Amino acid sequence: MATRAKPKAKRRKAEPRWHAPLAVGEKGTPLSPVDIAWLRMDAPDNRMHVHGILVLEGDVSRDDVARVLSARLSRISRFSHRIADRDGTLVWTPDRRFDLAVHVPSEELPEPGGDAELAVAIERWMHEGFESAHAPWAFHVLRGYKGNTAVLARLHHVIGDGVALMMVLLAMTDLGPAGPPTLETDIDVAGPPINPFLEILATGPHAALATARASAETWAPEMLRLMLSPAEAYAELGVVLKALGATRAIARILGNGSEPATPFKGELGVPKRVAWTQRIPLEEIRAIGRQLGGTVNDVLNTAMAGGLRRYLAIDREPNERLTFRAAMPVNLRLLPEMAALGNRFGLVFLDLPVGIRDPLKRLEELRRRSQALKRSIEPLVVLSLLDLAGRLPYAFQRTLVEIFGSRATAVFTNVPGPRSTLFLAGRPIKDMFFWVPQAGRLGLGVSILSYDGGVRMGVGTDAGLVPDPERIIEGFDAELEALARAAR
Repeated sequence: MATRAKPKAKRRKAEPRWHAPLAVGEKGTPLSPVDIAWLRMDAPDNRMHVHGILVLEGDVSRDDVARVLSARLSRISRFSHRIADRDGTLVWTPDRRFDLAVHVPSEELPEPGGDAELAVAIERWMHEGFESAHAPWAFHVLRGYKGNTAVLARLHHVIGDGVALMMVLLAMTDLGPAGPPTLETDIDVAGPPINPFLEILATGPHAALATARASAETWAPEMLRLMLSPAEAYAELGVVLKALGATRAIARILGNGSEPATPFKGELGVPKRVAWTQRIPLEEIRAIGRQLGGTVNDVLNTAMAGGLRRYLAIDREPNERLTFRAAMPVNLRLLPEMAALGNRFGLVFLDLPVGIRDPLKRLEELRRRSQALKRSIEPLVVLSLLDLAGRLPYAFQRTLVEIFGSRATAVFTNVPGPRSTLFLAGRPIKDMFFWVPQAGRLGLGVSILSYDGGVRMGVGTDAGLVPDPERIIEGFDAELEALARAAR
């Protein structure tokens, strides 16, 4: 992509109310305090939206995609509910005027329909909010992307975190090319569930839980491990708290000094920019990690830290000791809780050795720092703080967000996806990649997603701070190649 000019900063506009009053006779289910906290973070210059791209093979019509969503997502109540105010309490309530056309728009990408045209289309929607009268999600059918169809998924973080939204993806897709059944067939079918993930999200964790676990063990084992690992943390929580671990974690989070001044930090504007890597064979990353003594995440994060260093070096070579922190989500959702959607994760703050020029030294230092965080209870503490923020007045949350924001420069996230090809509307999903919202009013987000033997990394930036994230991607590619040479 060509480098784009730095836009003039736009003033923040007053944000309309997210939630209309509950109508007479309507009922609602209260939002969790953590979900309220995420809803409150939303602003025109920093939307709390997850943006993802699904590349479907060939030309797929808007009607074909809409039929899938009608048959699948209509069974998951969160997707047909809006947020309303019931005497000061935020609740999910059915959208009485639900219209699928509102949530599934379609457009043709301009010629030649490449990455540059797709990026412009994504960026156009990144700062757009959702109408409070409807459920906060949309799937945009973008036809003409390299001879295929790109579906841009926009979902507010209040619907769910990365693991929850991966569950939604599994619920709306198939393992084969057969098209999805109608809604009536879904409800009336006898025998085992057609899609165990859909059954769980639609009706709760009943008998389908065992089926879903068996399916995940086969074609989404990394995601399953994410949903099993919190059990150990919860089991040990009481012991750690007695040892004042929580006090130490809070002290570390709140006591860390402010981040160094870099182009990645500053006042946010409304326009955003996106870029993404080419599809990288996952086995190649694993091979590099095996040779150099690191995990897939270690290799990718090392290359990205090097890409950020190269971006800084465009103006001036950074100091070798330069370090800044990345807030990294950690799943805390237990397997039986996966039907609830919403947000159930904490954060750890990883010090990125951005200034180290030698990729091998950078890998070793990053691996050492990552290991030190593996048994940290910071994620549980952060989740507790978010829960508290959602219960207290907005002024308290704003202060907490400012504290978090001053102690990190970027958000780094990694969501493991299915290891085999998924199908949507009878078409194979050739690729997928996404961008994470930058909570804490940060201007840089890095998102890793593995799928079907490959991995993509998406970079999202504030256009006023970093108007050319494709340069970060170029630096990432160069650093990954340097690691590959070292491994060979």
